[in-house]
Amino acid sequence: MRRLRNVKIVATLGPASDTYDTIRALHQAGADVFRLNMSHGSHEEIAEKHAIIRKVEDDTGSAIAILADLQGPKLRVGVFAGDSEMLDEGAKFRLDLDEKEGDSRRVCLPHPEIFQALDVGKTLLVNDGKIRLKVEACGPDFADCVVTAGGVISNRKGVNVPDVELPLAALSDKDKSDLHFVADLGVDWIALSFVQRAADVEEAKAMIKGRAAVLSKIEKPNAVERFDHILQVSDGIMVARGDLGVELPVQNVPPIQKRLVRKCRHAGKPVIVATQMLESMIESPMPTRAEVSDVATAIYEGADAVMLSAESAAGSYPVEAVTTMDRVAAEVERDPTYTQIIEASRGASRASVADGIVAAAREIAETTDIKAICCFTQSGTTAMLVARERPRVPILALTPLVRTARRMALSWGCNCYVTPTMERFKEAVVGAARAARDGGFADAEDQIVVTAGVPFNVTGTTNILRVAPCDERLIYSTDPE
Repeated sequence: MRRLRNVKIVATLGPASDTYDTIRALHQAGADVFRLNMSHGSHEEIAEKHAIIRKVEDDTGSAIAILADLQGPKLRVGVFAGDSEMLDEGAKFRLDLDEKEGDSRRVCLPHPEIFQALDVGKTLLVNDGKIRLKVEACGPDFADCVVTAGGVISNRKGVNVPDVELPLAALSDKDKSDLHFVADLGVDWIALSFVQRAADVEEAKAMIKGRAAVLSKIEKPNAVERFDHILQVSDGIMVARGDLGVELPVQNVPPIQKRLVRKCRHAGKPVIVATQMLESMIESPMPTRAEVSDVATAIYEGADAVMLSAESAAGSYPVEAVTTMDRVAAEVERDPTYTQIIEASRGASRASVADGIVAAAREIAETTDIKAICCFTQSGTTAMLVARERPRVPILALTPLVRTARRMALSWGCNCYVTPTMERFKEAVVGAARAARDGGFADAEDQIVVTAGVPFNVTGTTNILRVAPCDERLIYSTDPE
């Protein structure tokens, strides 16, 4: 299914979008990737959604990526005798390990790791930062705090510790169970929550053993500070702005988003911008102008994908939300300013033969009448390198591996096709010409650029580029091989 834009759309599935008809409608409206939130739903329910997506894929002939988003460690307070309490600014409040019900003076915080890491002067945030507590005294089983921003605190509200590196692994026992389940199920991407260091990503990859690609969620200040190392070991990145906006001053989030997106582009790794993109469409058929501008900003920055969360998972207008995002993306990419911004921010290194091949492909395509860049790829690396160039012409990612085609559905501009296994370069050129014609990217009288690696079917061997006609008779008559 050919899209009229290059940026991809990720739609989260949930109670509002768990049937075949709705999931197919979401895909036809523009969803390229479906996110399964492992915080909600049993393994049986996740497996049902996975099966429906694959059925939609078969019925539409599209390569669809499935992203499983692990929950990560959840830090929460305990319960209150009256279910909730009002904390006034300036009041004293204690957090401790005592499991008895809380009151206006104290509550259980059943996470000894937090107390181990706390120091006097540190801040704890409760309920997405609505309540702020400053530590005045602490020990291995308590923290005496003063309320610096008051409000109602209720049972099991979440806790953030923004300026402390917690001695917690990114993978809880639940996450490990979920990870093995979804990897065996056959998802294409696994999103890792609570990443604080590169070692967290390496631990997850060791467990996954190549069954899926790993996407690191950047949602903590530590992850921002160590981003270069995290990016190096990750297959992709999600800029999770919700938690970033809780743990950092909100004004810091836009420049961080811009920096992270640009670094991902230069590394040739896909990046998703997520959280509250069209939040008002949970209840309204129309977004706010500010939300439309927010989506547009992420696209102007060159993000590979933009993501819907509750809008498509639990909202009243899931298909309309995807349709809106699709239309915004198409309109932005038609803007000449978009092309100027994308090309001005192009700055990838040229460290390998493959880098040079894809850069040449883009330059040839943009300076001559070339209709598409067709890249044959085993692992998807070549397609991602072409996507890094952000060419003005369509990218056709051709692969004999279904899992590679699905994985590439997250990458900017990649139109993914599963092809027969090729043994000779002439076969590849003919296959590329057919794909370009069949997909409506070119006519018989047009030309395309074809990149591939020789020998064929070996990962990491991109070393050949050819400008070829889309007429197979001309291919055979001009190439005696």
